[in-house]
Amino acid sequence: MDTVSSELLGEFPEQDADDRSRRESVLELDGLRKSYDGTPVIRELSLSVYDGELLTLLGPSGCGKTTTLRLIAGLERPDAGTVRIGDDAASGGGFVPPEDRDVGVVFQEFALFPHLTARENIAFGIDDRPEPDRRRRVDELLELVGLADHDDKPPEELSGGQQQRVALARSLAPEPSLLLLDEPFSNLDVDTRVRMREEVREILKAAGVTAISVTHDQEEAMSISDRVAVMNDGRIEQVGTPEAVFQRPESRFVADFLGHASFVSGRVADGCVETSLGCVPFGRVDGLTAEYRGTDVDLMVRPDDIRAEAATNDADGEVVHRRYLGPTVLYRVELDSGDVIGCMHNHDDEVSLNDRVRVRLDANHPLAWFPRDEETFGPPR
Repeated sequence: MDTVSSELLGEFPEQDADDRSRRESVLELDGLRKSYDGTPVIRELSLSVYDGELLTLLGPSGCGKTTTLRLIAGLERPDAGTVRIGDDAASGGGFVPPEDRDVGVVFQEFALFPHLTARENIAFGIDDRPEPDRRRRVDELLELVGLADHDDKPPEELSGGQQQRVALARSLAPEPSLLLLDEPFSNLDVDTRVRMREEVREILKAAGVTAISVTHDQEEAMSISDRVAVMNDGRIEQVGTPEAVFQRPESRFVADFLGHASFVSGRVADGCVETSLGCVPFGRVDGLTAEYRGTDVDLMVRPDDIRAEAATNDADGEVVHRRYLGPTVLYRVELDSGDVIGCMHNHDDEVSLNDRVRVRLDANHPLAWFPRDEETFGPPR
């Protein structure tokens, strides 16, 4: 199996907030708006992308991810707002066409030329360079993407993963300041998709390129990104590291969209939140203080935060749904309080559908919480 050239990868430490503050922004979106036939698709969208980072636009179908990518590439004109690439305004106060934006695009379907070899496909975008320079650049990229031994093969003789690497190398050939990837793994089978996620991240880091990817696949976004921007209805709901948006969601939408979130209702009391699963101390709830005493809240829990055990006398819920996933089993449990929560067990657990169960909170991290009459998690981050 072909692999990415290990000599060219090196070590690339994960990006943090202090690191970003020392970097220049490669892309600035400010107040972008776009409508089609009077229907808003992008609503006052603003975003900064920093030198060398891989940021993923994540959200459900129809949320505006691909339209945002097309606005950045210059394939669409915004109705309002500014796209700034490096020091230059590409949209807003003038419009720079796609070919003059110094932006590369890897399309969902790869768009390779079937009559050209891998080498010829990669060289296509730099045919204005002298032949020795062009050959040197293509050789570098073939080595980078691990296809030096397949340079003379047409796309039909390459696997899906190899075709994707050719498409990526072709987009990198002109050395763009920004690379855009539109659902880059959606046409691959599951095993190839997982492998290519890792390889593409390694290639981009080795090339030192700034990249924006678009996907609706949460696992993909979490596994390849330095930062994730979660989109909903044409807006960005939250931007942060994968860990931050997963563990500290700032809206109910982000919580619901990522990781099978459930909510346990409770009321803030003295030093804890009183719930049907017991009293949860402030120390186990992220940012909760005594000033919220008497407030009705929802505690966000994920399937790995909950443990359900078959019980009789002290049961406090019933299994109403069971989904076998191979390595794990995902249960949905209706508590006697009326809350419905998910929990995940090892595949050989013997809890069955309709079993009465005792549910306990098994989280070893602070829980996010949500005032029941508000749409965002509090307190403000």
